Amino acid sequence: MVAIMNEALQLEAGQKVLEVGAGSGWHAATIAEIVAPSDAPRSEWGHVYTVEIIEGLAEFARKNIMRAGYGDRVTIICADGSMGYPEKAPYDRILVTAAAPDIPQPLIDQLKPGGIMLIPVGSVHFFQSLIKATKSANGKIGRENLGGVAFVPLTGRYGHKF
Repeated sequence: MVAIMNEALQLEAGQKVLEVGAGSGWHAATIAEIVAPSDAPRSEWGHVYTVEIIEGLAEFARKNIMRAGYGDRVTIICADGSMGYPEKAPYDRILVTAAAPDIPQPLIDQLKPGGIMLIPVGSVHFFQSLIKATKSANGKIGRENLGGVAFVPLTGRYGHKF
């Protein structure tokens, strides 16, 4: 799934990426390899910001990222990822690794024109579609269904209510 998502995001060196749901930090590290390759000059690097709502997971991801040597290319934030991370917006790419009932408006607002967002959309019970949302120059969002997926539910203000 990580490879499928990275390919669908059309990642390139120099891009600023927001990931919602840091988990172990591994997906953010794979993105950093593309947007901030270690063999490129730092002036050409992009950056990955990953937001994790569960404090223990955020700390786990932070330790993994630091131990693996990605601390200068990946920033982990403990917060409600359904709200995005406006402090560093706008983003070239946004990926969400938990299923939302719909695309959260703050994430749409934080995506650059021409940007791509991947987000699983659907129910809590694993009936979800991976949606590729592309923001046009005039701010309209186009949606493409990339197929069925099974992700944990997104929590937070724009996530599923339990």
